Amino acid sequence: MKIVFAAIGVFAAAVANADSLDNIGNVRLKGPLGARLDRMVHAHVAGTDPDYITAPFMEKTETKGWWQTEFWGKWMHSAVPYAQYEGKGEAGLLESIERGIGRMLASQEENGYIGNYPDALRCGEGWDVWGMKYTMMGLLHYHDLKKRMASSSAERALGACRRLCDYVIAEIGPNGKRGRELWQTGNWSGYASSSILEPVMWLYNRTGEKKYLDFATYIVDGMTKPEKGPRLLDLAEKGVSVADRNEPGYDTGAGWAYVCKYGRSKAYEMMSCYQGLIEYYEVTGRKDLFDAAVKTAEDIVKEEINLAGGCACSEAWFHGAKKQHLPYIRLQETCVTTTWMRFCEKLLAVTGDPKWADELERTFYNAYLGAMKADGSEFAGYTPLSGYRWHGQHHCYMHTDCCTANGPRGFLCFLRELCRNDGKTATFNFYASALVKGFDMYSLYPRENMARIVSHTEGPLELRLRIPSWSGSTVVKVNGTAQSGVKAGSYFSVKREWKLGDIVEIWFDMPVVAHRLDHAIAFTRGPVLLARDSRFADGDMTEPFRAGIKDGQRMDCFAPVHVPSDDFWMAFTATLPIGSHHANPEGANYSEVKFCDYASAGNMWRPDNFYRTWFPEEFNQFE
Repeated sequence: MKIVFAAIGVFAAAVANADSLDNIGNVRLKGPLGARLDRMVHAHVAGTDPDYITAPFMEKTETKGWWQTEFWGKWMHSAVPYAQYEGKGEAGLLESIERGIGRMLASQEENGYIGNYPDALRCGEGWDVWGMKYTMMGLLHYHDLKKRMASSSAERALGACRRLCDYVIAEIGPNGKRGRELWQTGNWSGYASSSILEPVMWLYNRTGEKKYLDFATYIVDGMTKPEKGPRLLDLAEKGVSVADRNEPGYDTGAGWAYVCKYGRSKAYEMMSCYQGLIEYYEVTGRKDLFDAAVKTAEDIVKEEINLAGGCACSEAWFHGAKKQHLPYIRLQETCVTTTWMRFCEKLLAVTGDPKWADELERTFYNAYLGAMKADGSEFAGYTPLSGYRWHGQHHCYMHTDCCTANGPRGFLCFLRELCRNDGKTATFNFYASALVKGFDMYSLYPRENMARIVSHTEGPLELRLRIPSWSGSTVVKVNGTAQSGVKAGSYFSVKREWKLGDIVEIWFDMPVVAHRLDHAIAFTRGPVLLARDSRFADGDMTEPFRAGIKDGQRMDCFAPVHVPSDDFWMAFTATLPIGSHHANPEGANYSEVKFCDYASAGNMWRPDNFYRTWFPEEFNQFE
């Protein structure tokens, strides 16, 4: 313990001033992405009724073990940053935040509890602790907002969060009144309840009160030590893949039920726990926990992430990378997508390794934007790789669902990490038209393969540019002069005395590449997965490809073309060996078909607007 506590002062200094509004005021998106973000903030975040999502807290009537109390906290996780986004402020959003916080504080009981479960059912089965986790997050987001505004309301929200956390400690902390461990409550071998570690660490970082760090240590012990608990440390250290961490004898063939007491393959909740473990590592220096998080994330990339950057079937790990060409049910839950983006964002911030920016970018441009309705008003619950987009569920007899509530949080990951400038170093992780601290960037990336950055600053500064791992021969020019030493999968640094108007140009190598998997073929261009869409009306999408396309092959037969309507972001034409009647001279000719970006595919949200990303390849008689 001496080693751990000796490290606390070192690590705590780095996180003491962190808050939920980090870097939001330094970036203003423009162009197509800026328009999408503005539509989402207007139609979704600002359009949310705070009375409706706080109503469950007014009465303690939850007897079915549902999760109505997660929606307000998730909303606050996006509403507060978007209310402060470059000082623009959406009309009415701040008022909605104030109305919601007022109702939440009024609902708090004398013992500190904020929730909707009757006393006999609290801190037990179901999603009560999970709901309190999101309530703590919402209260702390409000605290950060008001602290920046130098408002006394900040301490009121922080006090409410303290009292709520104190309630959890008293009930299911060490020697708690309920007579059970925190990890023994909730679902999925304790994942759901244990993920409260993240806001507990946020609370410690804002108060410095040792009792909250002690409680966090207790939660970590529950996450890592009990044989029937989450086991987030030893299973990762042993290299057990995330889909294989269930208990021996766990009946994977049984009908899957959403609320599962046992099993450890639930994707969203597992990653939420690792998010908390990284927060704990940043304060205590427990590197074994951080290493377990990194190993787990690397396993997810290898075993689960598909070409759209999405993952999970029925919200659980299933070795999905090697099954992505097959029509599995309930693919790419948006909650999983958003949580994976948050996990990558955290790993990028802590490690500085650009591979996590690569992963976040792939997910953002495909699975995430593909799940968002064109007008920004809602998010799909699931986004299959082939099929059509559709609305999410109505959860807990409410006109909302976990994915629609979670969706806006994902855009924040991209927004915060687009460019970070601390006055000495400016790091560009993503490329989109934007005004950022010290620079102006113009780009139609990834539709086009170029980004142009203009200096609005003077003096010495290191400019770091992420070079994507898929861009094999990127060209960087400073005021027209090509630079040497540009390497894929790394950061390229430009150190100079900057002058107003200095120009940096980045030209990416963005070929279309083929991917083969078990006699199925798909295509990507840079970070973007390509799809055929029924609106092109250019033939049978199930017709097989003839053999001969190799995995990793550059497909020079693809060319960008004018988009047929504003419903599409990108469009391409390709001449491909499609069709099995190639014994006939006419049938042997290649077919010309069109593709679009995956996020645009099926974005009409109608059953007659279907799309496909993986295409069958014919077999021969010897296979």
